[in-house]
Amino acid sequence: MLLINGEIWTMDGDALPKGYVQVQDGRITGVGPMESRPMAGEDEEIIELGGRFVLPGFVDAHSHMGLYSTASGMEGDDINEDADPCTPHLRALDGIDPLDEAFGDARRWGVTCAVISPGSANPIAGQVCAVKTRGRWIDRMAVAQPVAVKLALGENPKMTYSQKPQSPVTRMGTAALIREHLQKARRYLQDIEKAEADDELDLPEFDARLEALLPLLRREIPAHIHAHKAYDILTGLRICEEFGLRCVIVHATEGYQIADILAQRQVDAICGPIICARTKPELAGQTIQNCMMMAKAGVRVAISTDHPEVPGEYLLMSASMAHSAGMGLEQVLCAITIDAARIAGLEERIGSITPGKDADLLVFSGDLMRVGAKPDMICVDGIWIE
Repeated sequence: MLLINGEIWTMDGDALPKGYVQVQDGRITGVGPMESRPMAGEDEEIIELGGRFVLPGFVDAHSHMGLYSTASGMEGDDINEDADPCTPHLRALDGIDPLDEAFGDARRWGVTCAVISPGSANPIAGQVCAVKTRGRWIDRMAVAQPVAVKLALGENPKMTYSQKPQSPVTRMGTAALIREHLQKARRYLQDIEKAEADDELDLPEFDARLEALLPLLRREIPAHIHAHKAYDILTGLRICEEFGLRCVIVHATEGYQIADILAQRQVDAICGPIICARTKPELAGQTIQNCMMMAKAGVRVAISTDHPEVPGEYLLMSASMAHSAGMGLEQVLCAITIDAARIAGLEERIGSITPGKDADLLVFSGDLMRVGAKPDMICVDGIWIE
């Protein structure tokens, strides 16, 4: 398949005012200016773009899509396993309904990949995964599992467990539980390493919860830390520095207040939802300028919907609102493409129009930041679907 005469926003370098994209077997095999376009194969499909924009598929960096099935009530609510405050061994992948209408809704508005997380009721909530929005079988839709382990600070664990006869009911209790499990996992890892180095020592008894935390301690994946308030964000940084963890701040509602600290420590942030009201105390400091202010300070930022808080189809609209608040066009597009992919550790597969990556492509006409902007054509893994 050969797309020609388009304005190609590769998100991996300068835009090509008049270029081509070549796709074969679900992957991008070529991209460049029209003067260097290859000859089409005998049976190769040629798509004339007529100057329209081509972008990589959008990446929603934080979502609960499919974990709360549309219009289903309690029986379809699998976001929070709130019978236990620390559940690192749970996998979001096991609770996702891939046939939920939300996937189709988001896809029709350009979201081709969603990073799906357990909820934020638990201090340690479980494992985050990334999936394509096209498909019927979640195992085939999965791009990566796990992408991260979800931790939560602030109001949500307090509100959840204050109704139950168990900890945590304070921010101190939340942090203490996270530390306790990380310390157990560190000792568990040390025992494994000792046994692997000495044939006379036995491996420790298998513990699914601690096993799930090992990729964090080995820095293979980051912690995704749900935090709104500036001081909760800093608690997350403190814990991660104590245990040598990589971290990403999810929501980061008051991130603009400490943007210089996040930038100095090279901590990424996922902003969102942007289209929402200040409905609880943690959101009192919310401002639409948050993404812009953090990006200006040098923080790598992604924009998310936090579906179902804001429906996944409003990802581009969320980006356009950040643009209206002073964030540059290229910055906001990066925040829903390549930077979102980088924060998820998926930049080798998605997020830009680069040879070797998945052929997730969007074709647009007109102003991308206008209200109601929607792709004319959508390609996921080299298949046109809308």
